[in-house]
Amino acid sequence: MTARSIASLTLSFGLVSIPVKLYSATDNAAGVGFNLLTPEGGRVKQQYISEATGEVVARADMKKGYEFEKGQFVVFAPDELKALEEGASHVVEIVSFVPEKSVDPLYYDKAYFIAPDKRGGKPYSLLQRAMRESERCALAKWSYKGKTRIVQIRPAEEGMVFQQLLFADEVRALSDLNIEQVTVSDSELKLALQIIDQVSEDAYDPAAYEDEEKKRILEAIDRKIAGKQIVSPAASAEESGGQVIDLMEALRASLSANKAKRAAPAKTPATKKAAAPVDVEVLATKPRRPAKRAALKAEVKEVPPAKVRVRK
Repeated sequence: MTARSIASLTLSFGLVSIPVKLYSATDNAAGVGFNLLTPEGGRVKQQYISEATGEVVARADMKKGYEFEKGQFVVFAPDELKALEEGASHVVEIVSFVPEKSVDPLYYDKAYFIAPDKRGGKPYSLLQRAMRESERCALAKWSYKGKTRIVQIRPAEEGMVFQQLLFADEVRALSDLNIEQVTVSDSELKLALQIIDQVSEDAYDPAAYEDEEKKRILEAIDRKIAGKQIVSPAASAEESGGQVIDLMEALRASLSANKAKRAAPAKTPATKKAAAPVDVEVLATKPRRPAKRAALKAEVKEVPPAKVRVRK
């Protein structure tokens, strides 16, 4: 599918102007959405109800107000709000260049791509290469939809990313949580570092992960469409409450499990032996010891249903 730009902009880089096109880097439509329906299956319509009278209020009759005290508002007319908005501008002014790693990803908001527009190929490539060589990214001001935003422009392998940033007052501080700083021993730290080394990868591969919840929902939707009954999955062991255990023992157990997982040979279909069908008679009248009963159950599990006969 051909990408469609959402805006035409101009990067102001010193005395150089770079015409670019803006593209959304994420797909918000990739999720699964549900509609609210009536008991009969029809769509419902959202309405606004007056707290004072309980009557429906039409959107055209609404006003916008700011609550400065409980139950007290200052009201703004549409033209007053329009006057407060920042005028949209197609010029994105680069104000500084900073080390790329100095921008905490916590401040990342919506991401976009920018590509060169007509006659913008050479200055675009120049800025991209210069930032890669200097290991710096650009910070710029961008006026869009009535607001001025700060954006980070950083080089990527095949172009540049136009990353909208949050302002300082939009990001909470970890210090507000008053997290207790607990001392750990050198031996605990050593084991933890060994675990990290065992399961480390050279880079993050987003294709290695999938949205499992979305997959389950789509599968459930398919079963609904096919008219099949949906069975709720059983709760996993991880959801069944925690148990306080010794930290060192947990670290050692993690190391052993990782070593065993890596040492175990991979099973292939060619190495599996097909189990021959066995004719088994289960005699419920004769008592058996638990060990024999467990062995018998294991044999019965491998037998096709048609071969099993039960005598009472």
